[in-house]
Amino acid sequence: MFEKSILDFHGLEVKVSDFASEGILDILNHSVQGSEGGMRFSLQNIAQRIAAYGDQIRFISLYKKNKITGTVGACFRISGQDALRYPSTHIRYLTFQSTYQTDLNWRKREKAVIKSEADDSFKQKTLEIFSRPHLLELPDVFEKDKHIMYAFVESMNERSKNLINQTGYEYIRSFLTVAFSRFYPKRNPNVTLLTDAEKPKMNDLLLSFYKNYSFFTTEYAFFGNRYYILKNKDDIIAGVCAIPTTYKVYDIPGIWGWVMMKILPGIPLLRKLFKPGEFRYLVFDAIYCKEGEEAKLADLFESACAAEGFNTGLTWQDDRSELFDKLRTEVDMGTLNRMLNAKPGLVYTKFINLTEEEKNYFYDAPAYISGFDFS
Repeated sequence: MFEKSILDFHGLEVKVSDFASEGILDILNHSVQGSEGGMRFSLQNIAQRIAAYGDQIRFISLYKKNKITGTVGACFRISGQDALRYPSTHIRYLTFQSTYQTDLNWRKREKAVIKSEADDSFKQKTLEIFSRPHLLELPDVFEKDKHIMYAFVESMNERSKNLINQTGYEYIRSFLTVAFSRFYPKRNPNVTLLTDAEKPKMNDLLLSFYKNYSFFTTEYAFFGNRYYILKNKDDIIAGVCAIPTTYKVYDIPGIWGWVMMKILPGIPLLRKLFKPGEFRYLVFDAIYCKEGEEAKLADLFESACAAEGFNTGLTWQDDRSELFDKLRTEVDMGTLNRMLNAKPGLVYTKFINLTEEEKNYFYDAPAYISGFDFS
């Protein structure tokens, strides 16, 4: 494990580490994700997910007089295939203490500390870190290499969009939340857990299924050994990784948000689908389906819910992808999805040392939105 200081300016210091210290875990565990006017929630299983990244995660943390005031995670992987295949780093866990979270306080901080907008200012140097992955001490990542850094941002989160625009990231795609629910999920006898012997075959099926997607990797596809498959004899018809996850939800915008927060918890049957204090659901990741068999995904999802003891599952899909269209039009996703009125998420990317021709592939290709990174 290591922790090193990479910037120091008037009592403010930026450190990079390859582990989550007690201070980092504390600030993450007490943070509320989202933005005013959007969905606001907190994650409940942060330490376990960070551990799953192993040595592929780095934390960039801001300290004031040796006390942590903010942090962000950078998760490394090789993603994509063919023209979309590059070393890449996904930015997540962006968190600041409340006194640093509003635009007003940031402006006050700028006036008090950031005296100049010169290139050598502390602010500028801090932002540059998010365009220079070689500073993160990742193995085999060098300054002149081609690299892609990317982040998922709520469309209503103006603070995050403003920050990421300042770093030079470009908007390339958008995605939507898709929900699955059953009041009384039942197991399908044709749905089983993937065996170790079946993993190579399933890995190949996933690579073929997502061959035209940016950011896809099978690295976390079988996380927790909870990959469920629907088979017809020896033929794998569909598959999904089901990751148990818990959020504490504080606010959901809009009329349906009001219904979900105020009405659903008071109705015993609907409370099975959504409880703000402890919203338990499965993240559906690495979804696979044989062409023409998309309707059977409902049987797979329901059986996974029954096996894991859940009523709800969530997945995030590029809203111009074929899979999103199939889930929306051909799969019976249940009551919660009909109520959900989620705002789109945005995919922002920083292309490092890529040519314009190489960049263009990413604007046209659907983006793979990793459920593991949302769990």
